[in-house]
Amino acid sequence: MIAQANKKERAPRNRTIKLAERETEIYRSRLIYSNDDSTDYRNKIICGDAFEWLKKLPEKTFDLLFADPPYNLTKNFGENSFRQTSLSQYETWLDSWLKETVRLLKPTASIYICGDWRSSSAIQRVGIEHFRLQNRITWEREKGRGANKNWKNSSEDVWFFTVTDDYFFDAEAVKIKRRVIAPYTDENGAPKDWEKSANGNFRLTSPSNLWTDLTVPFWSMPENTAHPTQKPEKLLAKIILASTRENDLILDPFAGSGTTAVAAKKLNRGYVGIERDENYCLLTEKRLDLAETDCTIQGFSDGVFWERNTQNRK
Repeated sequence: MIAQANKKERAPRNRTIKLAERETEIYRSRLIYSNDDSTDYRNKIICGDAFEWLKKLPEKTFDLLFADPPYNLTKNFGENSFRQTSLSQYETWLDSWLKETVRLLKPTASIYICGDWRSSSAIQRVGIEHFRLQNRITWEREKGRGANKNWKNSSEDVWFFTVTDDYFFDAEAVKIKRRVIAPYTDENGAPKDWEKSANGNFRLTSPSNLWTDLTVPFWSMPENTAHPTQKPEKLLAKIILASTRENDLILDPFAGSGTTAVAAKKLNRGYVGIERDENYCLLTEKRLDLAETDCTIQGFSDGVFWERNTQNRK
């Protein structure tokens, strides 16, 4: 009775995805484990260690690698944890799994690897040993605590590599719809490179390597889970639409709570996710189930990405 009384009730608007007890066995039956002899990995979540599974997957299979590995920080991830090391040791750790992905990728494949300011230089140095560096994306994390003796940490990086210089990139698919602050017109008074709408004046702009239109998942968003470093579906949607075609296959060796797989499913791409923590694998399966009836991605509609806090606002 005391435990029941002390149990914290969920706020009415809290939409964080949780597993019901009856769902666990259902979703567990869909996972691939180390002792399984299946060779059909497409659209599957593998519950196991990336270092083991990257050696098992078939060669030249994947069109896109998205990796969100542990940053060089001491942090707990459910049942697993990562301990901060020296930068050179972190580079060695990065190389130990990244080199295993080379044989898995098609010659036309793209690679995106996430990091923060501590780990970014290591990602660049290790990445260029195996792939061709194309760009570094910096995206704004709008939440996080301030710091008394340093600048607030409010950005992360995504390093963009390719296997060769013959790769797919669709800039038109990832244009951003921004509100026009100064609506210029031509000599006839017609809008110049922008359009009027009932919700305001907007312009489609080409994608850059600075992303300020993302929202980190939080408790009132339907995509939110308890994973401590969950990436927004919108971030993955940008990468997937820019660097893959429909039915292409995406590999995520540190799948977490499944954002890559969920975004891939919503955008008609195939996926293979690897994650050590079974609970996060089960949450991924639930999210994939939810995507059967809701394929929306917050901040993406009508084929364009909307600038934050502008969509459908009058």
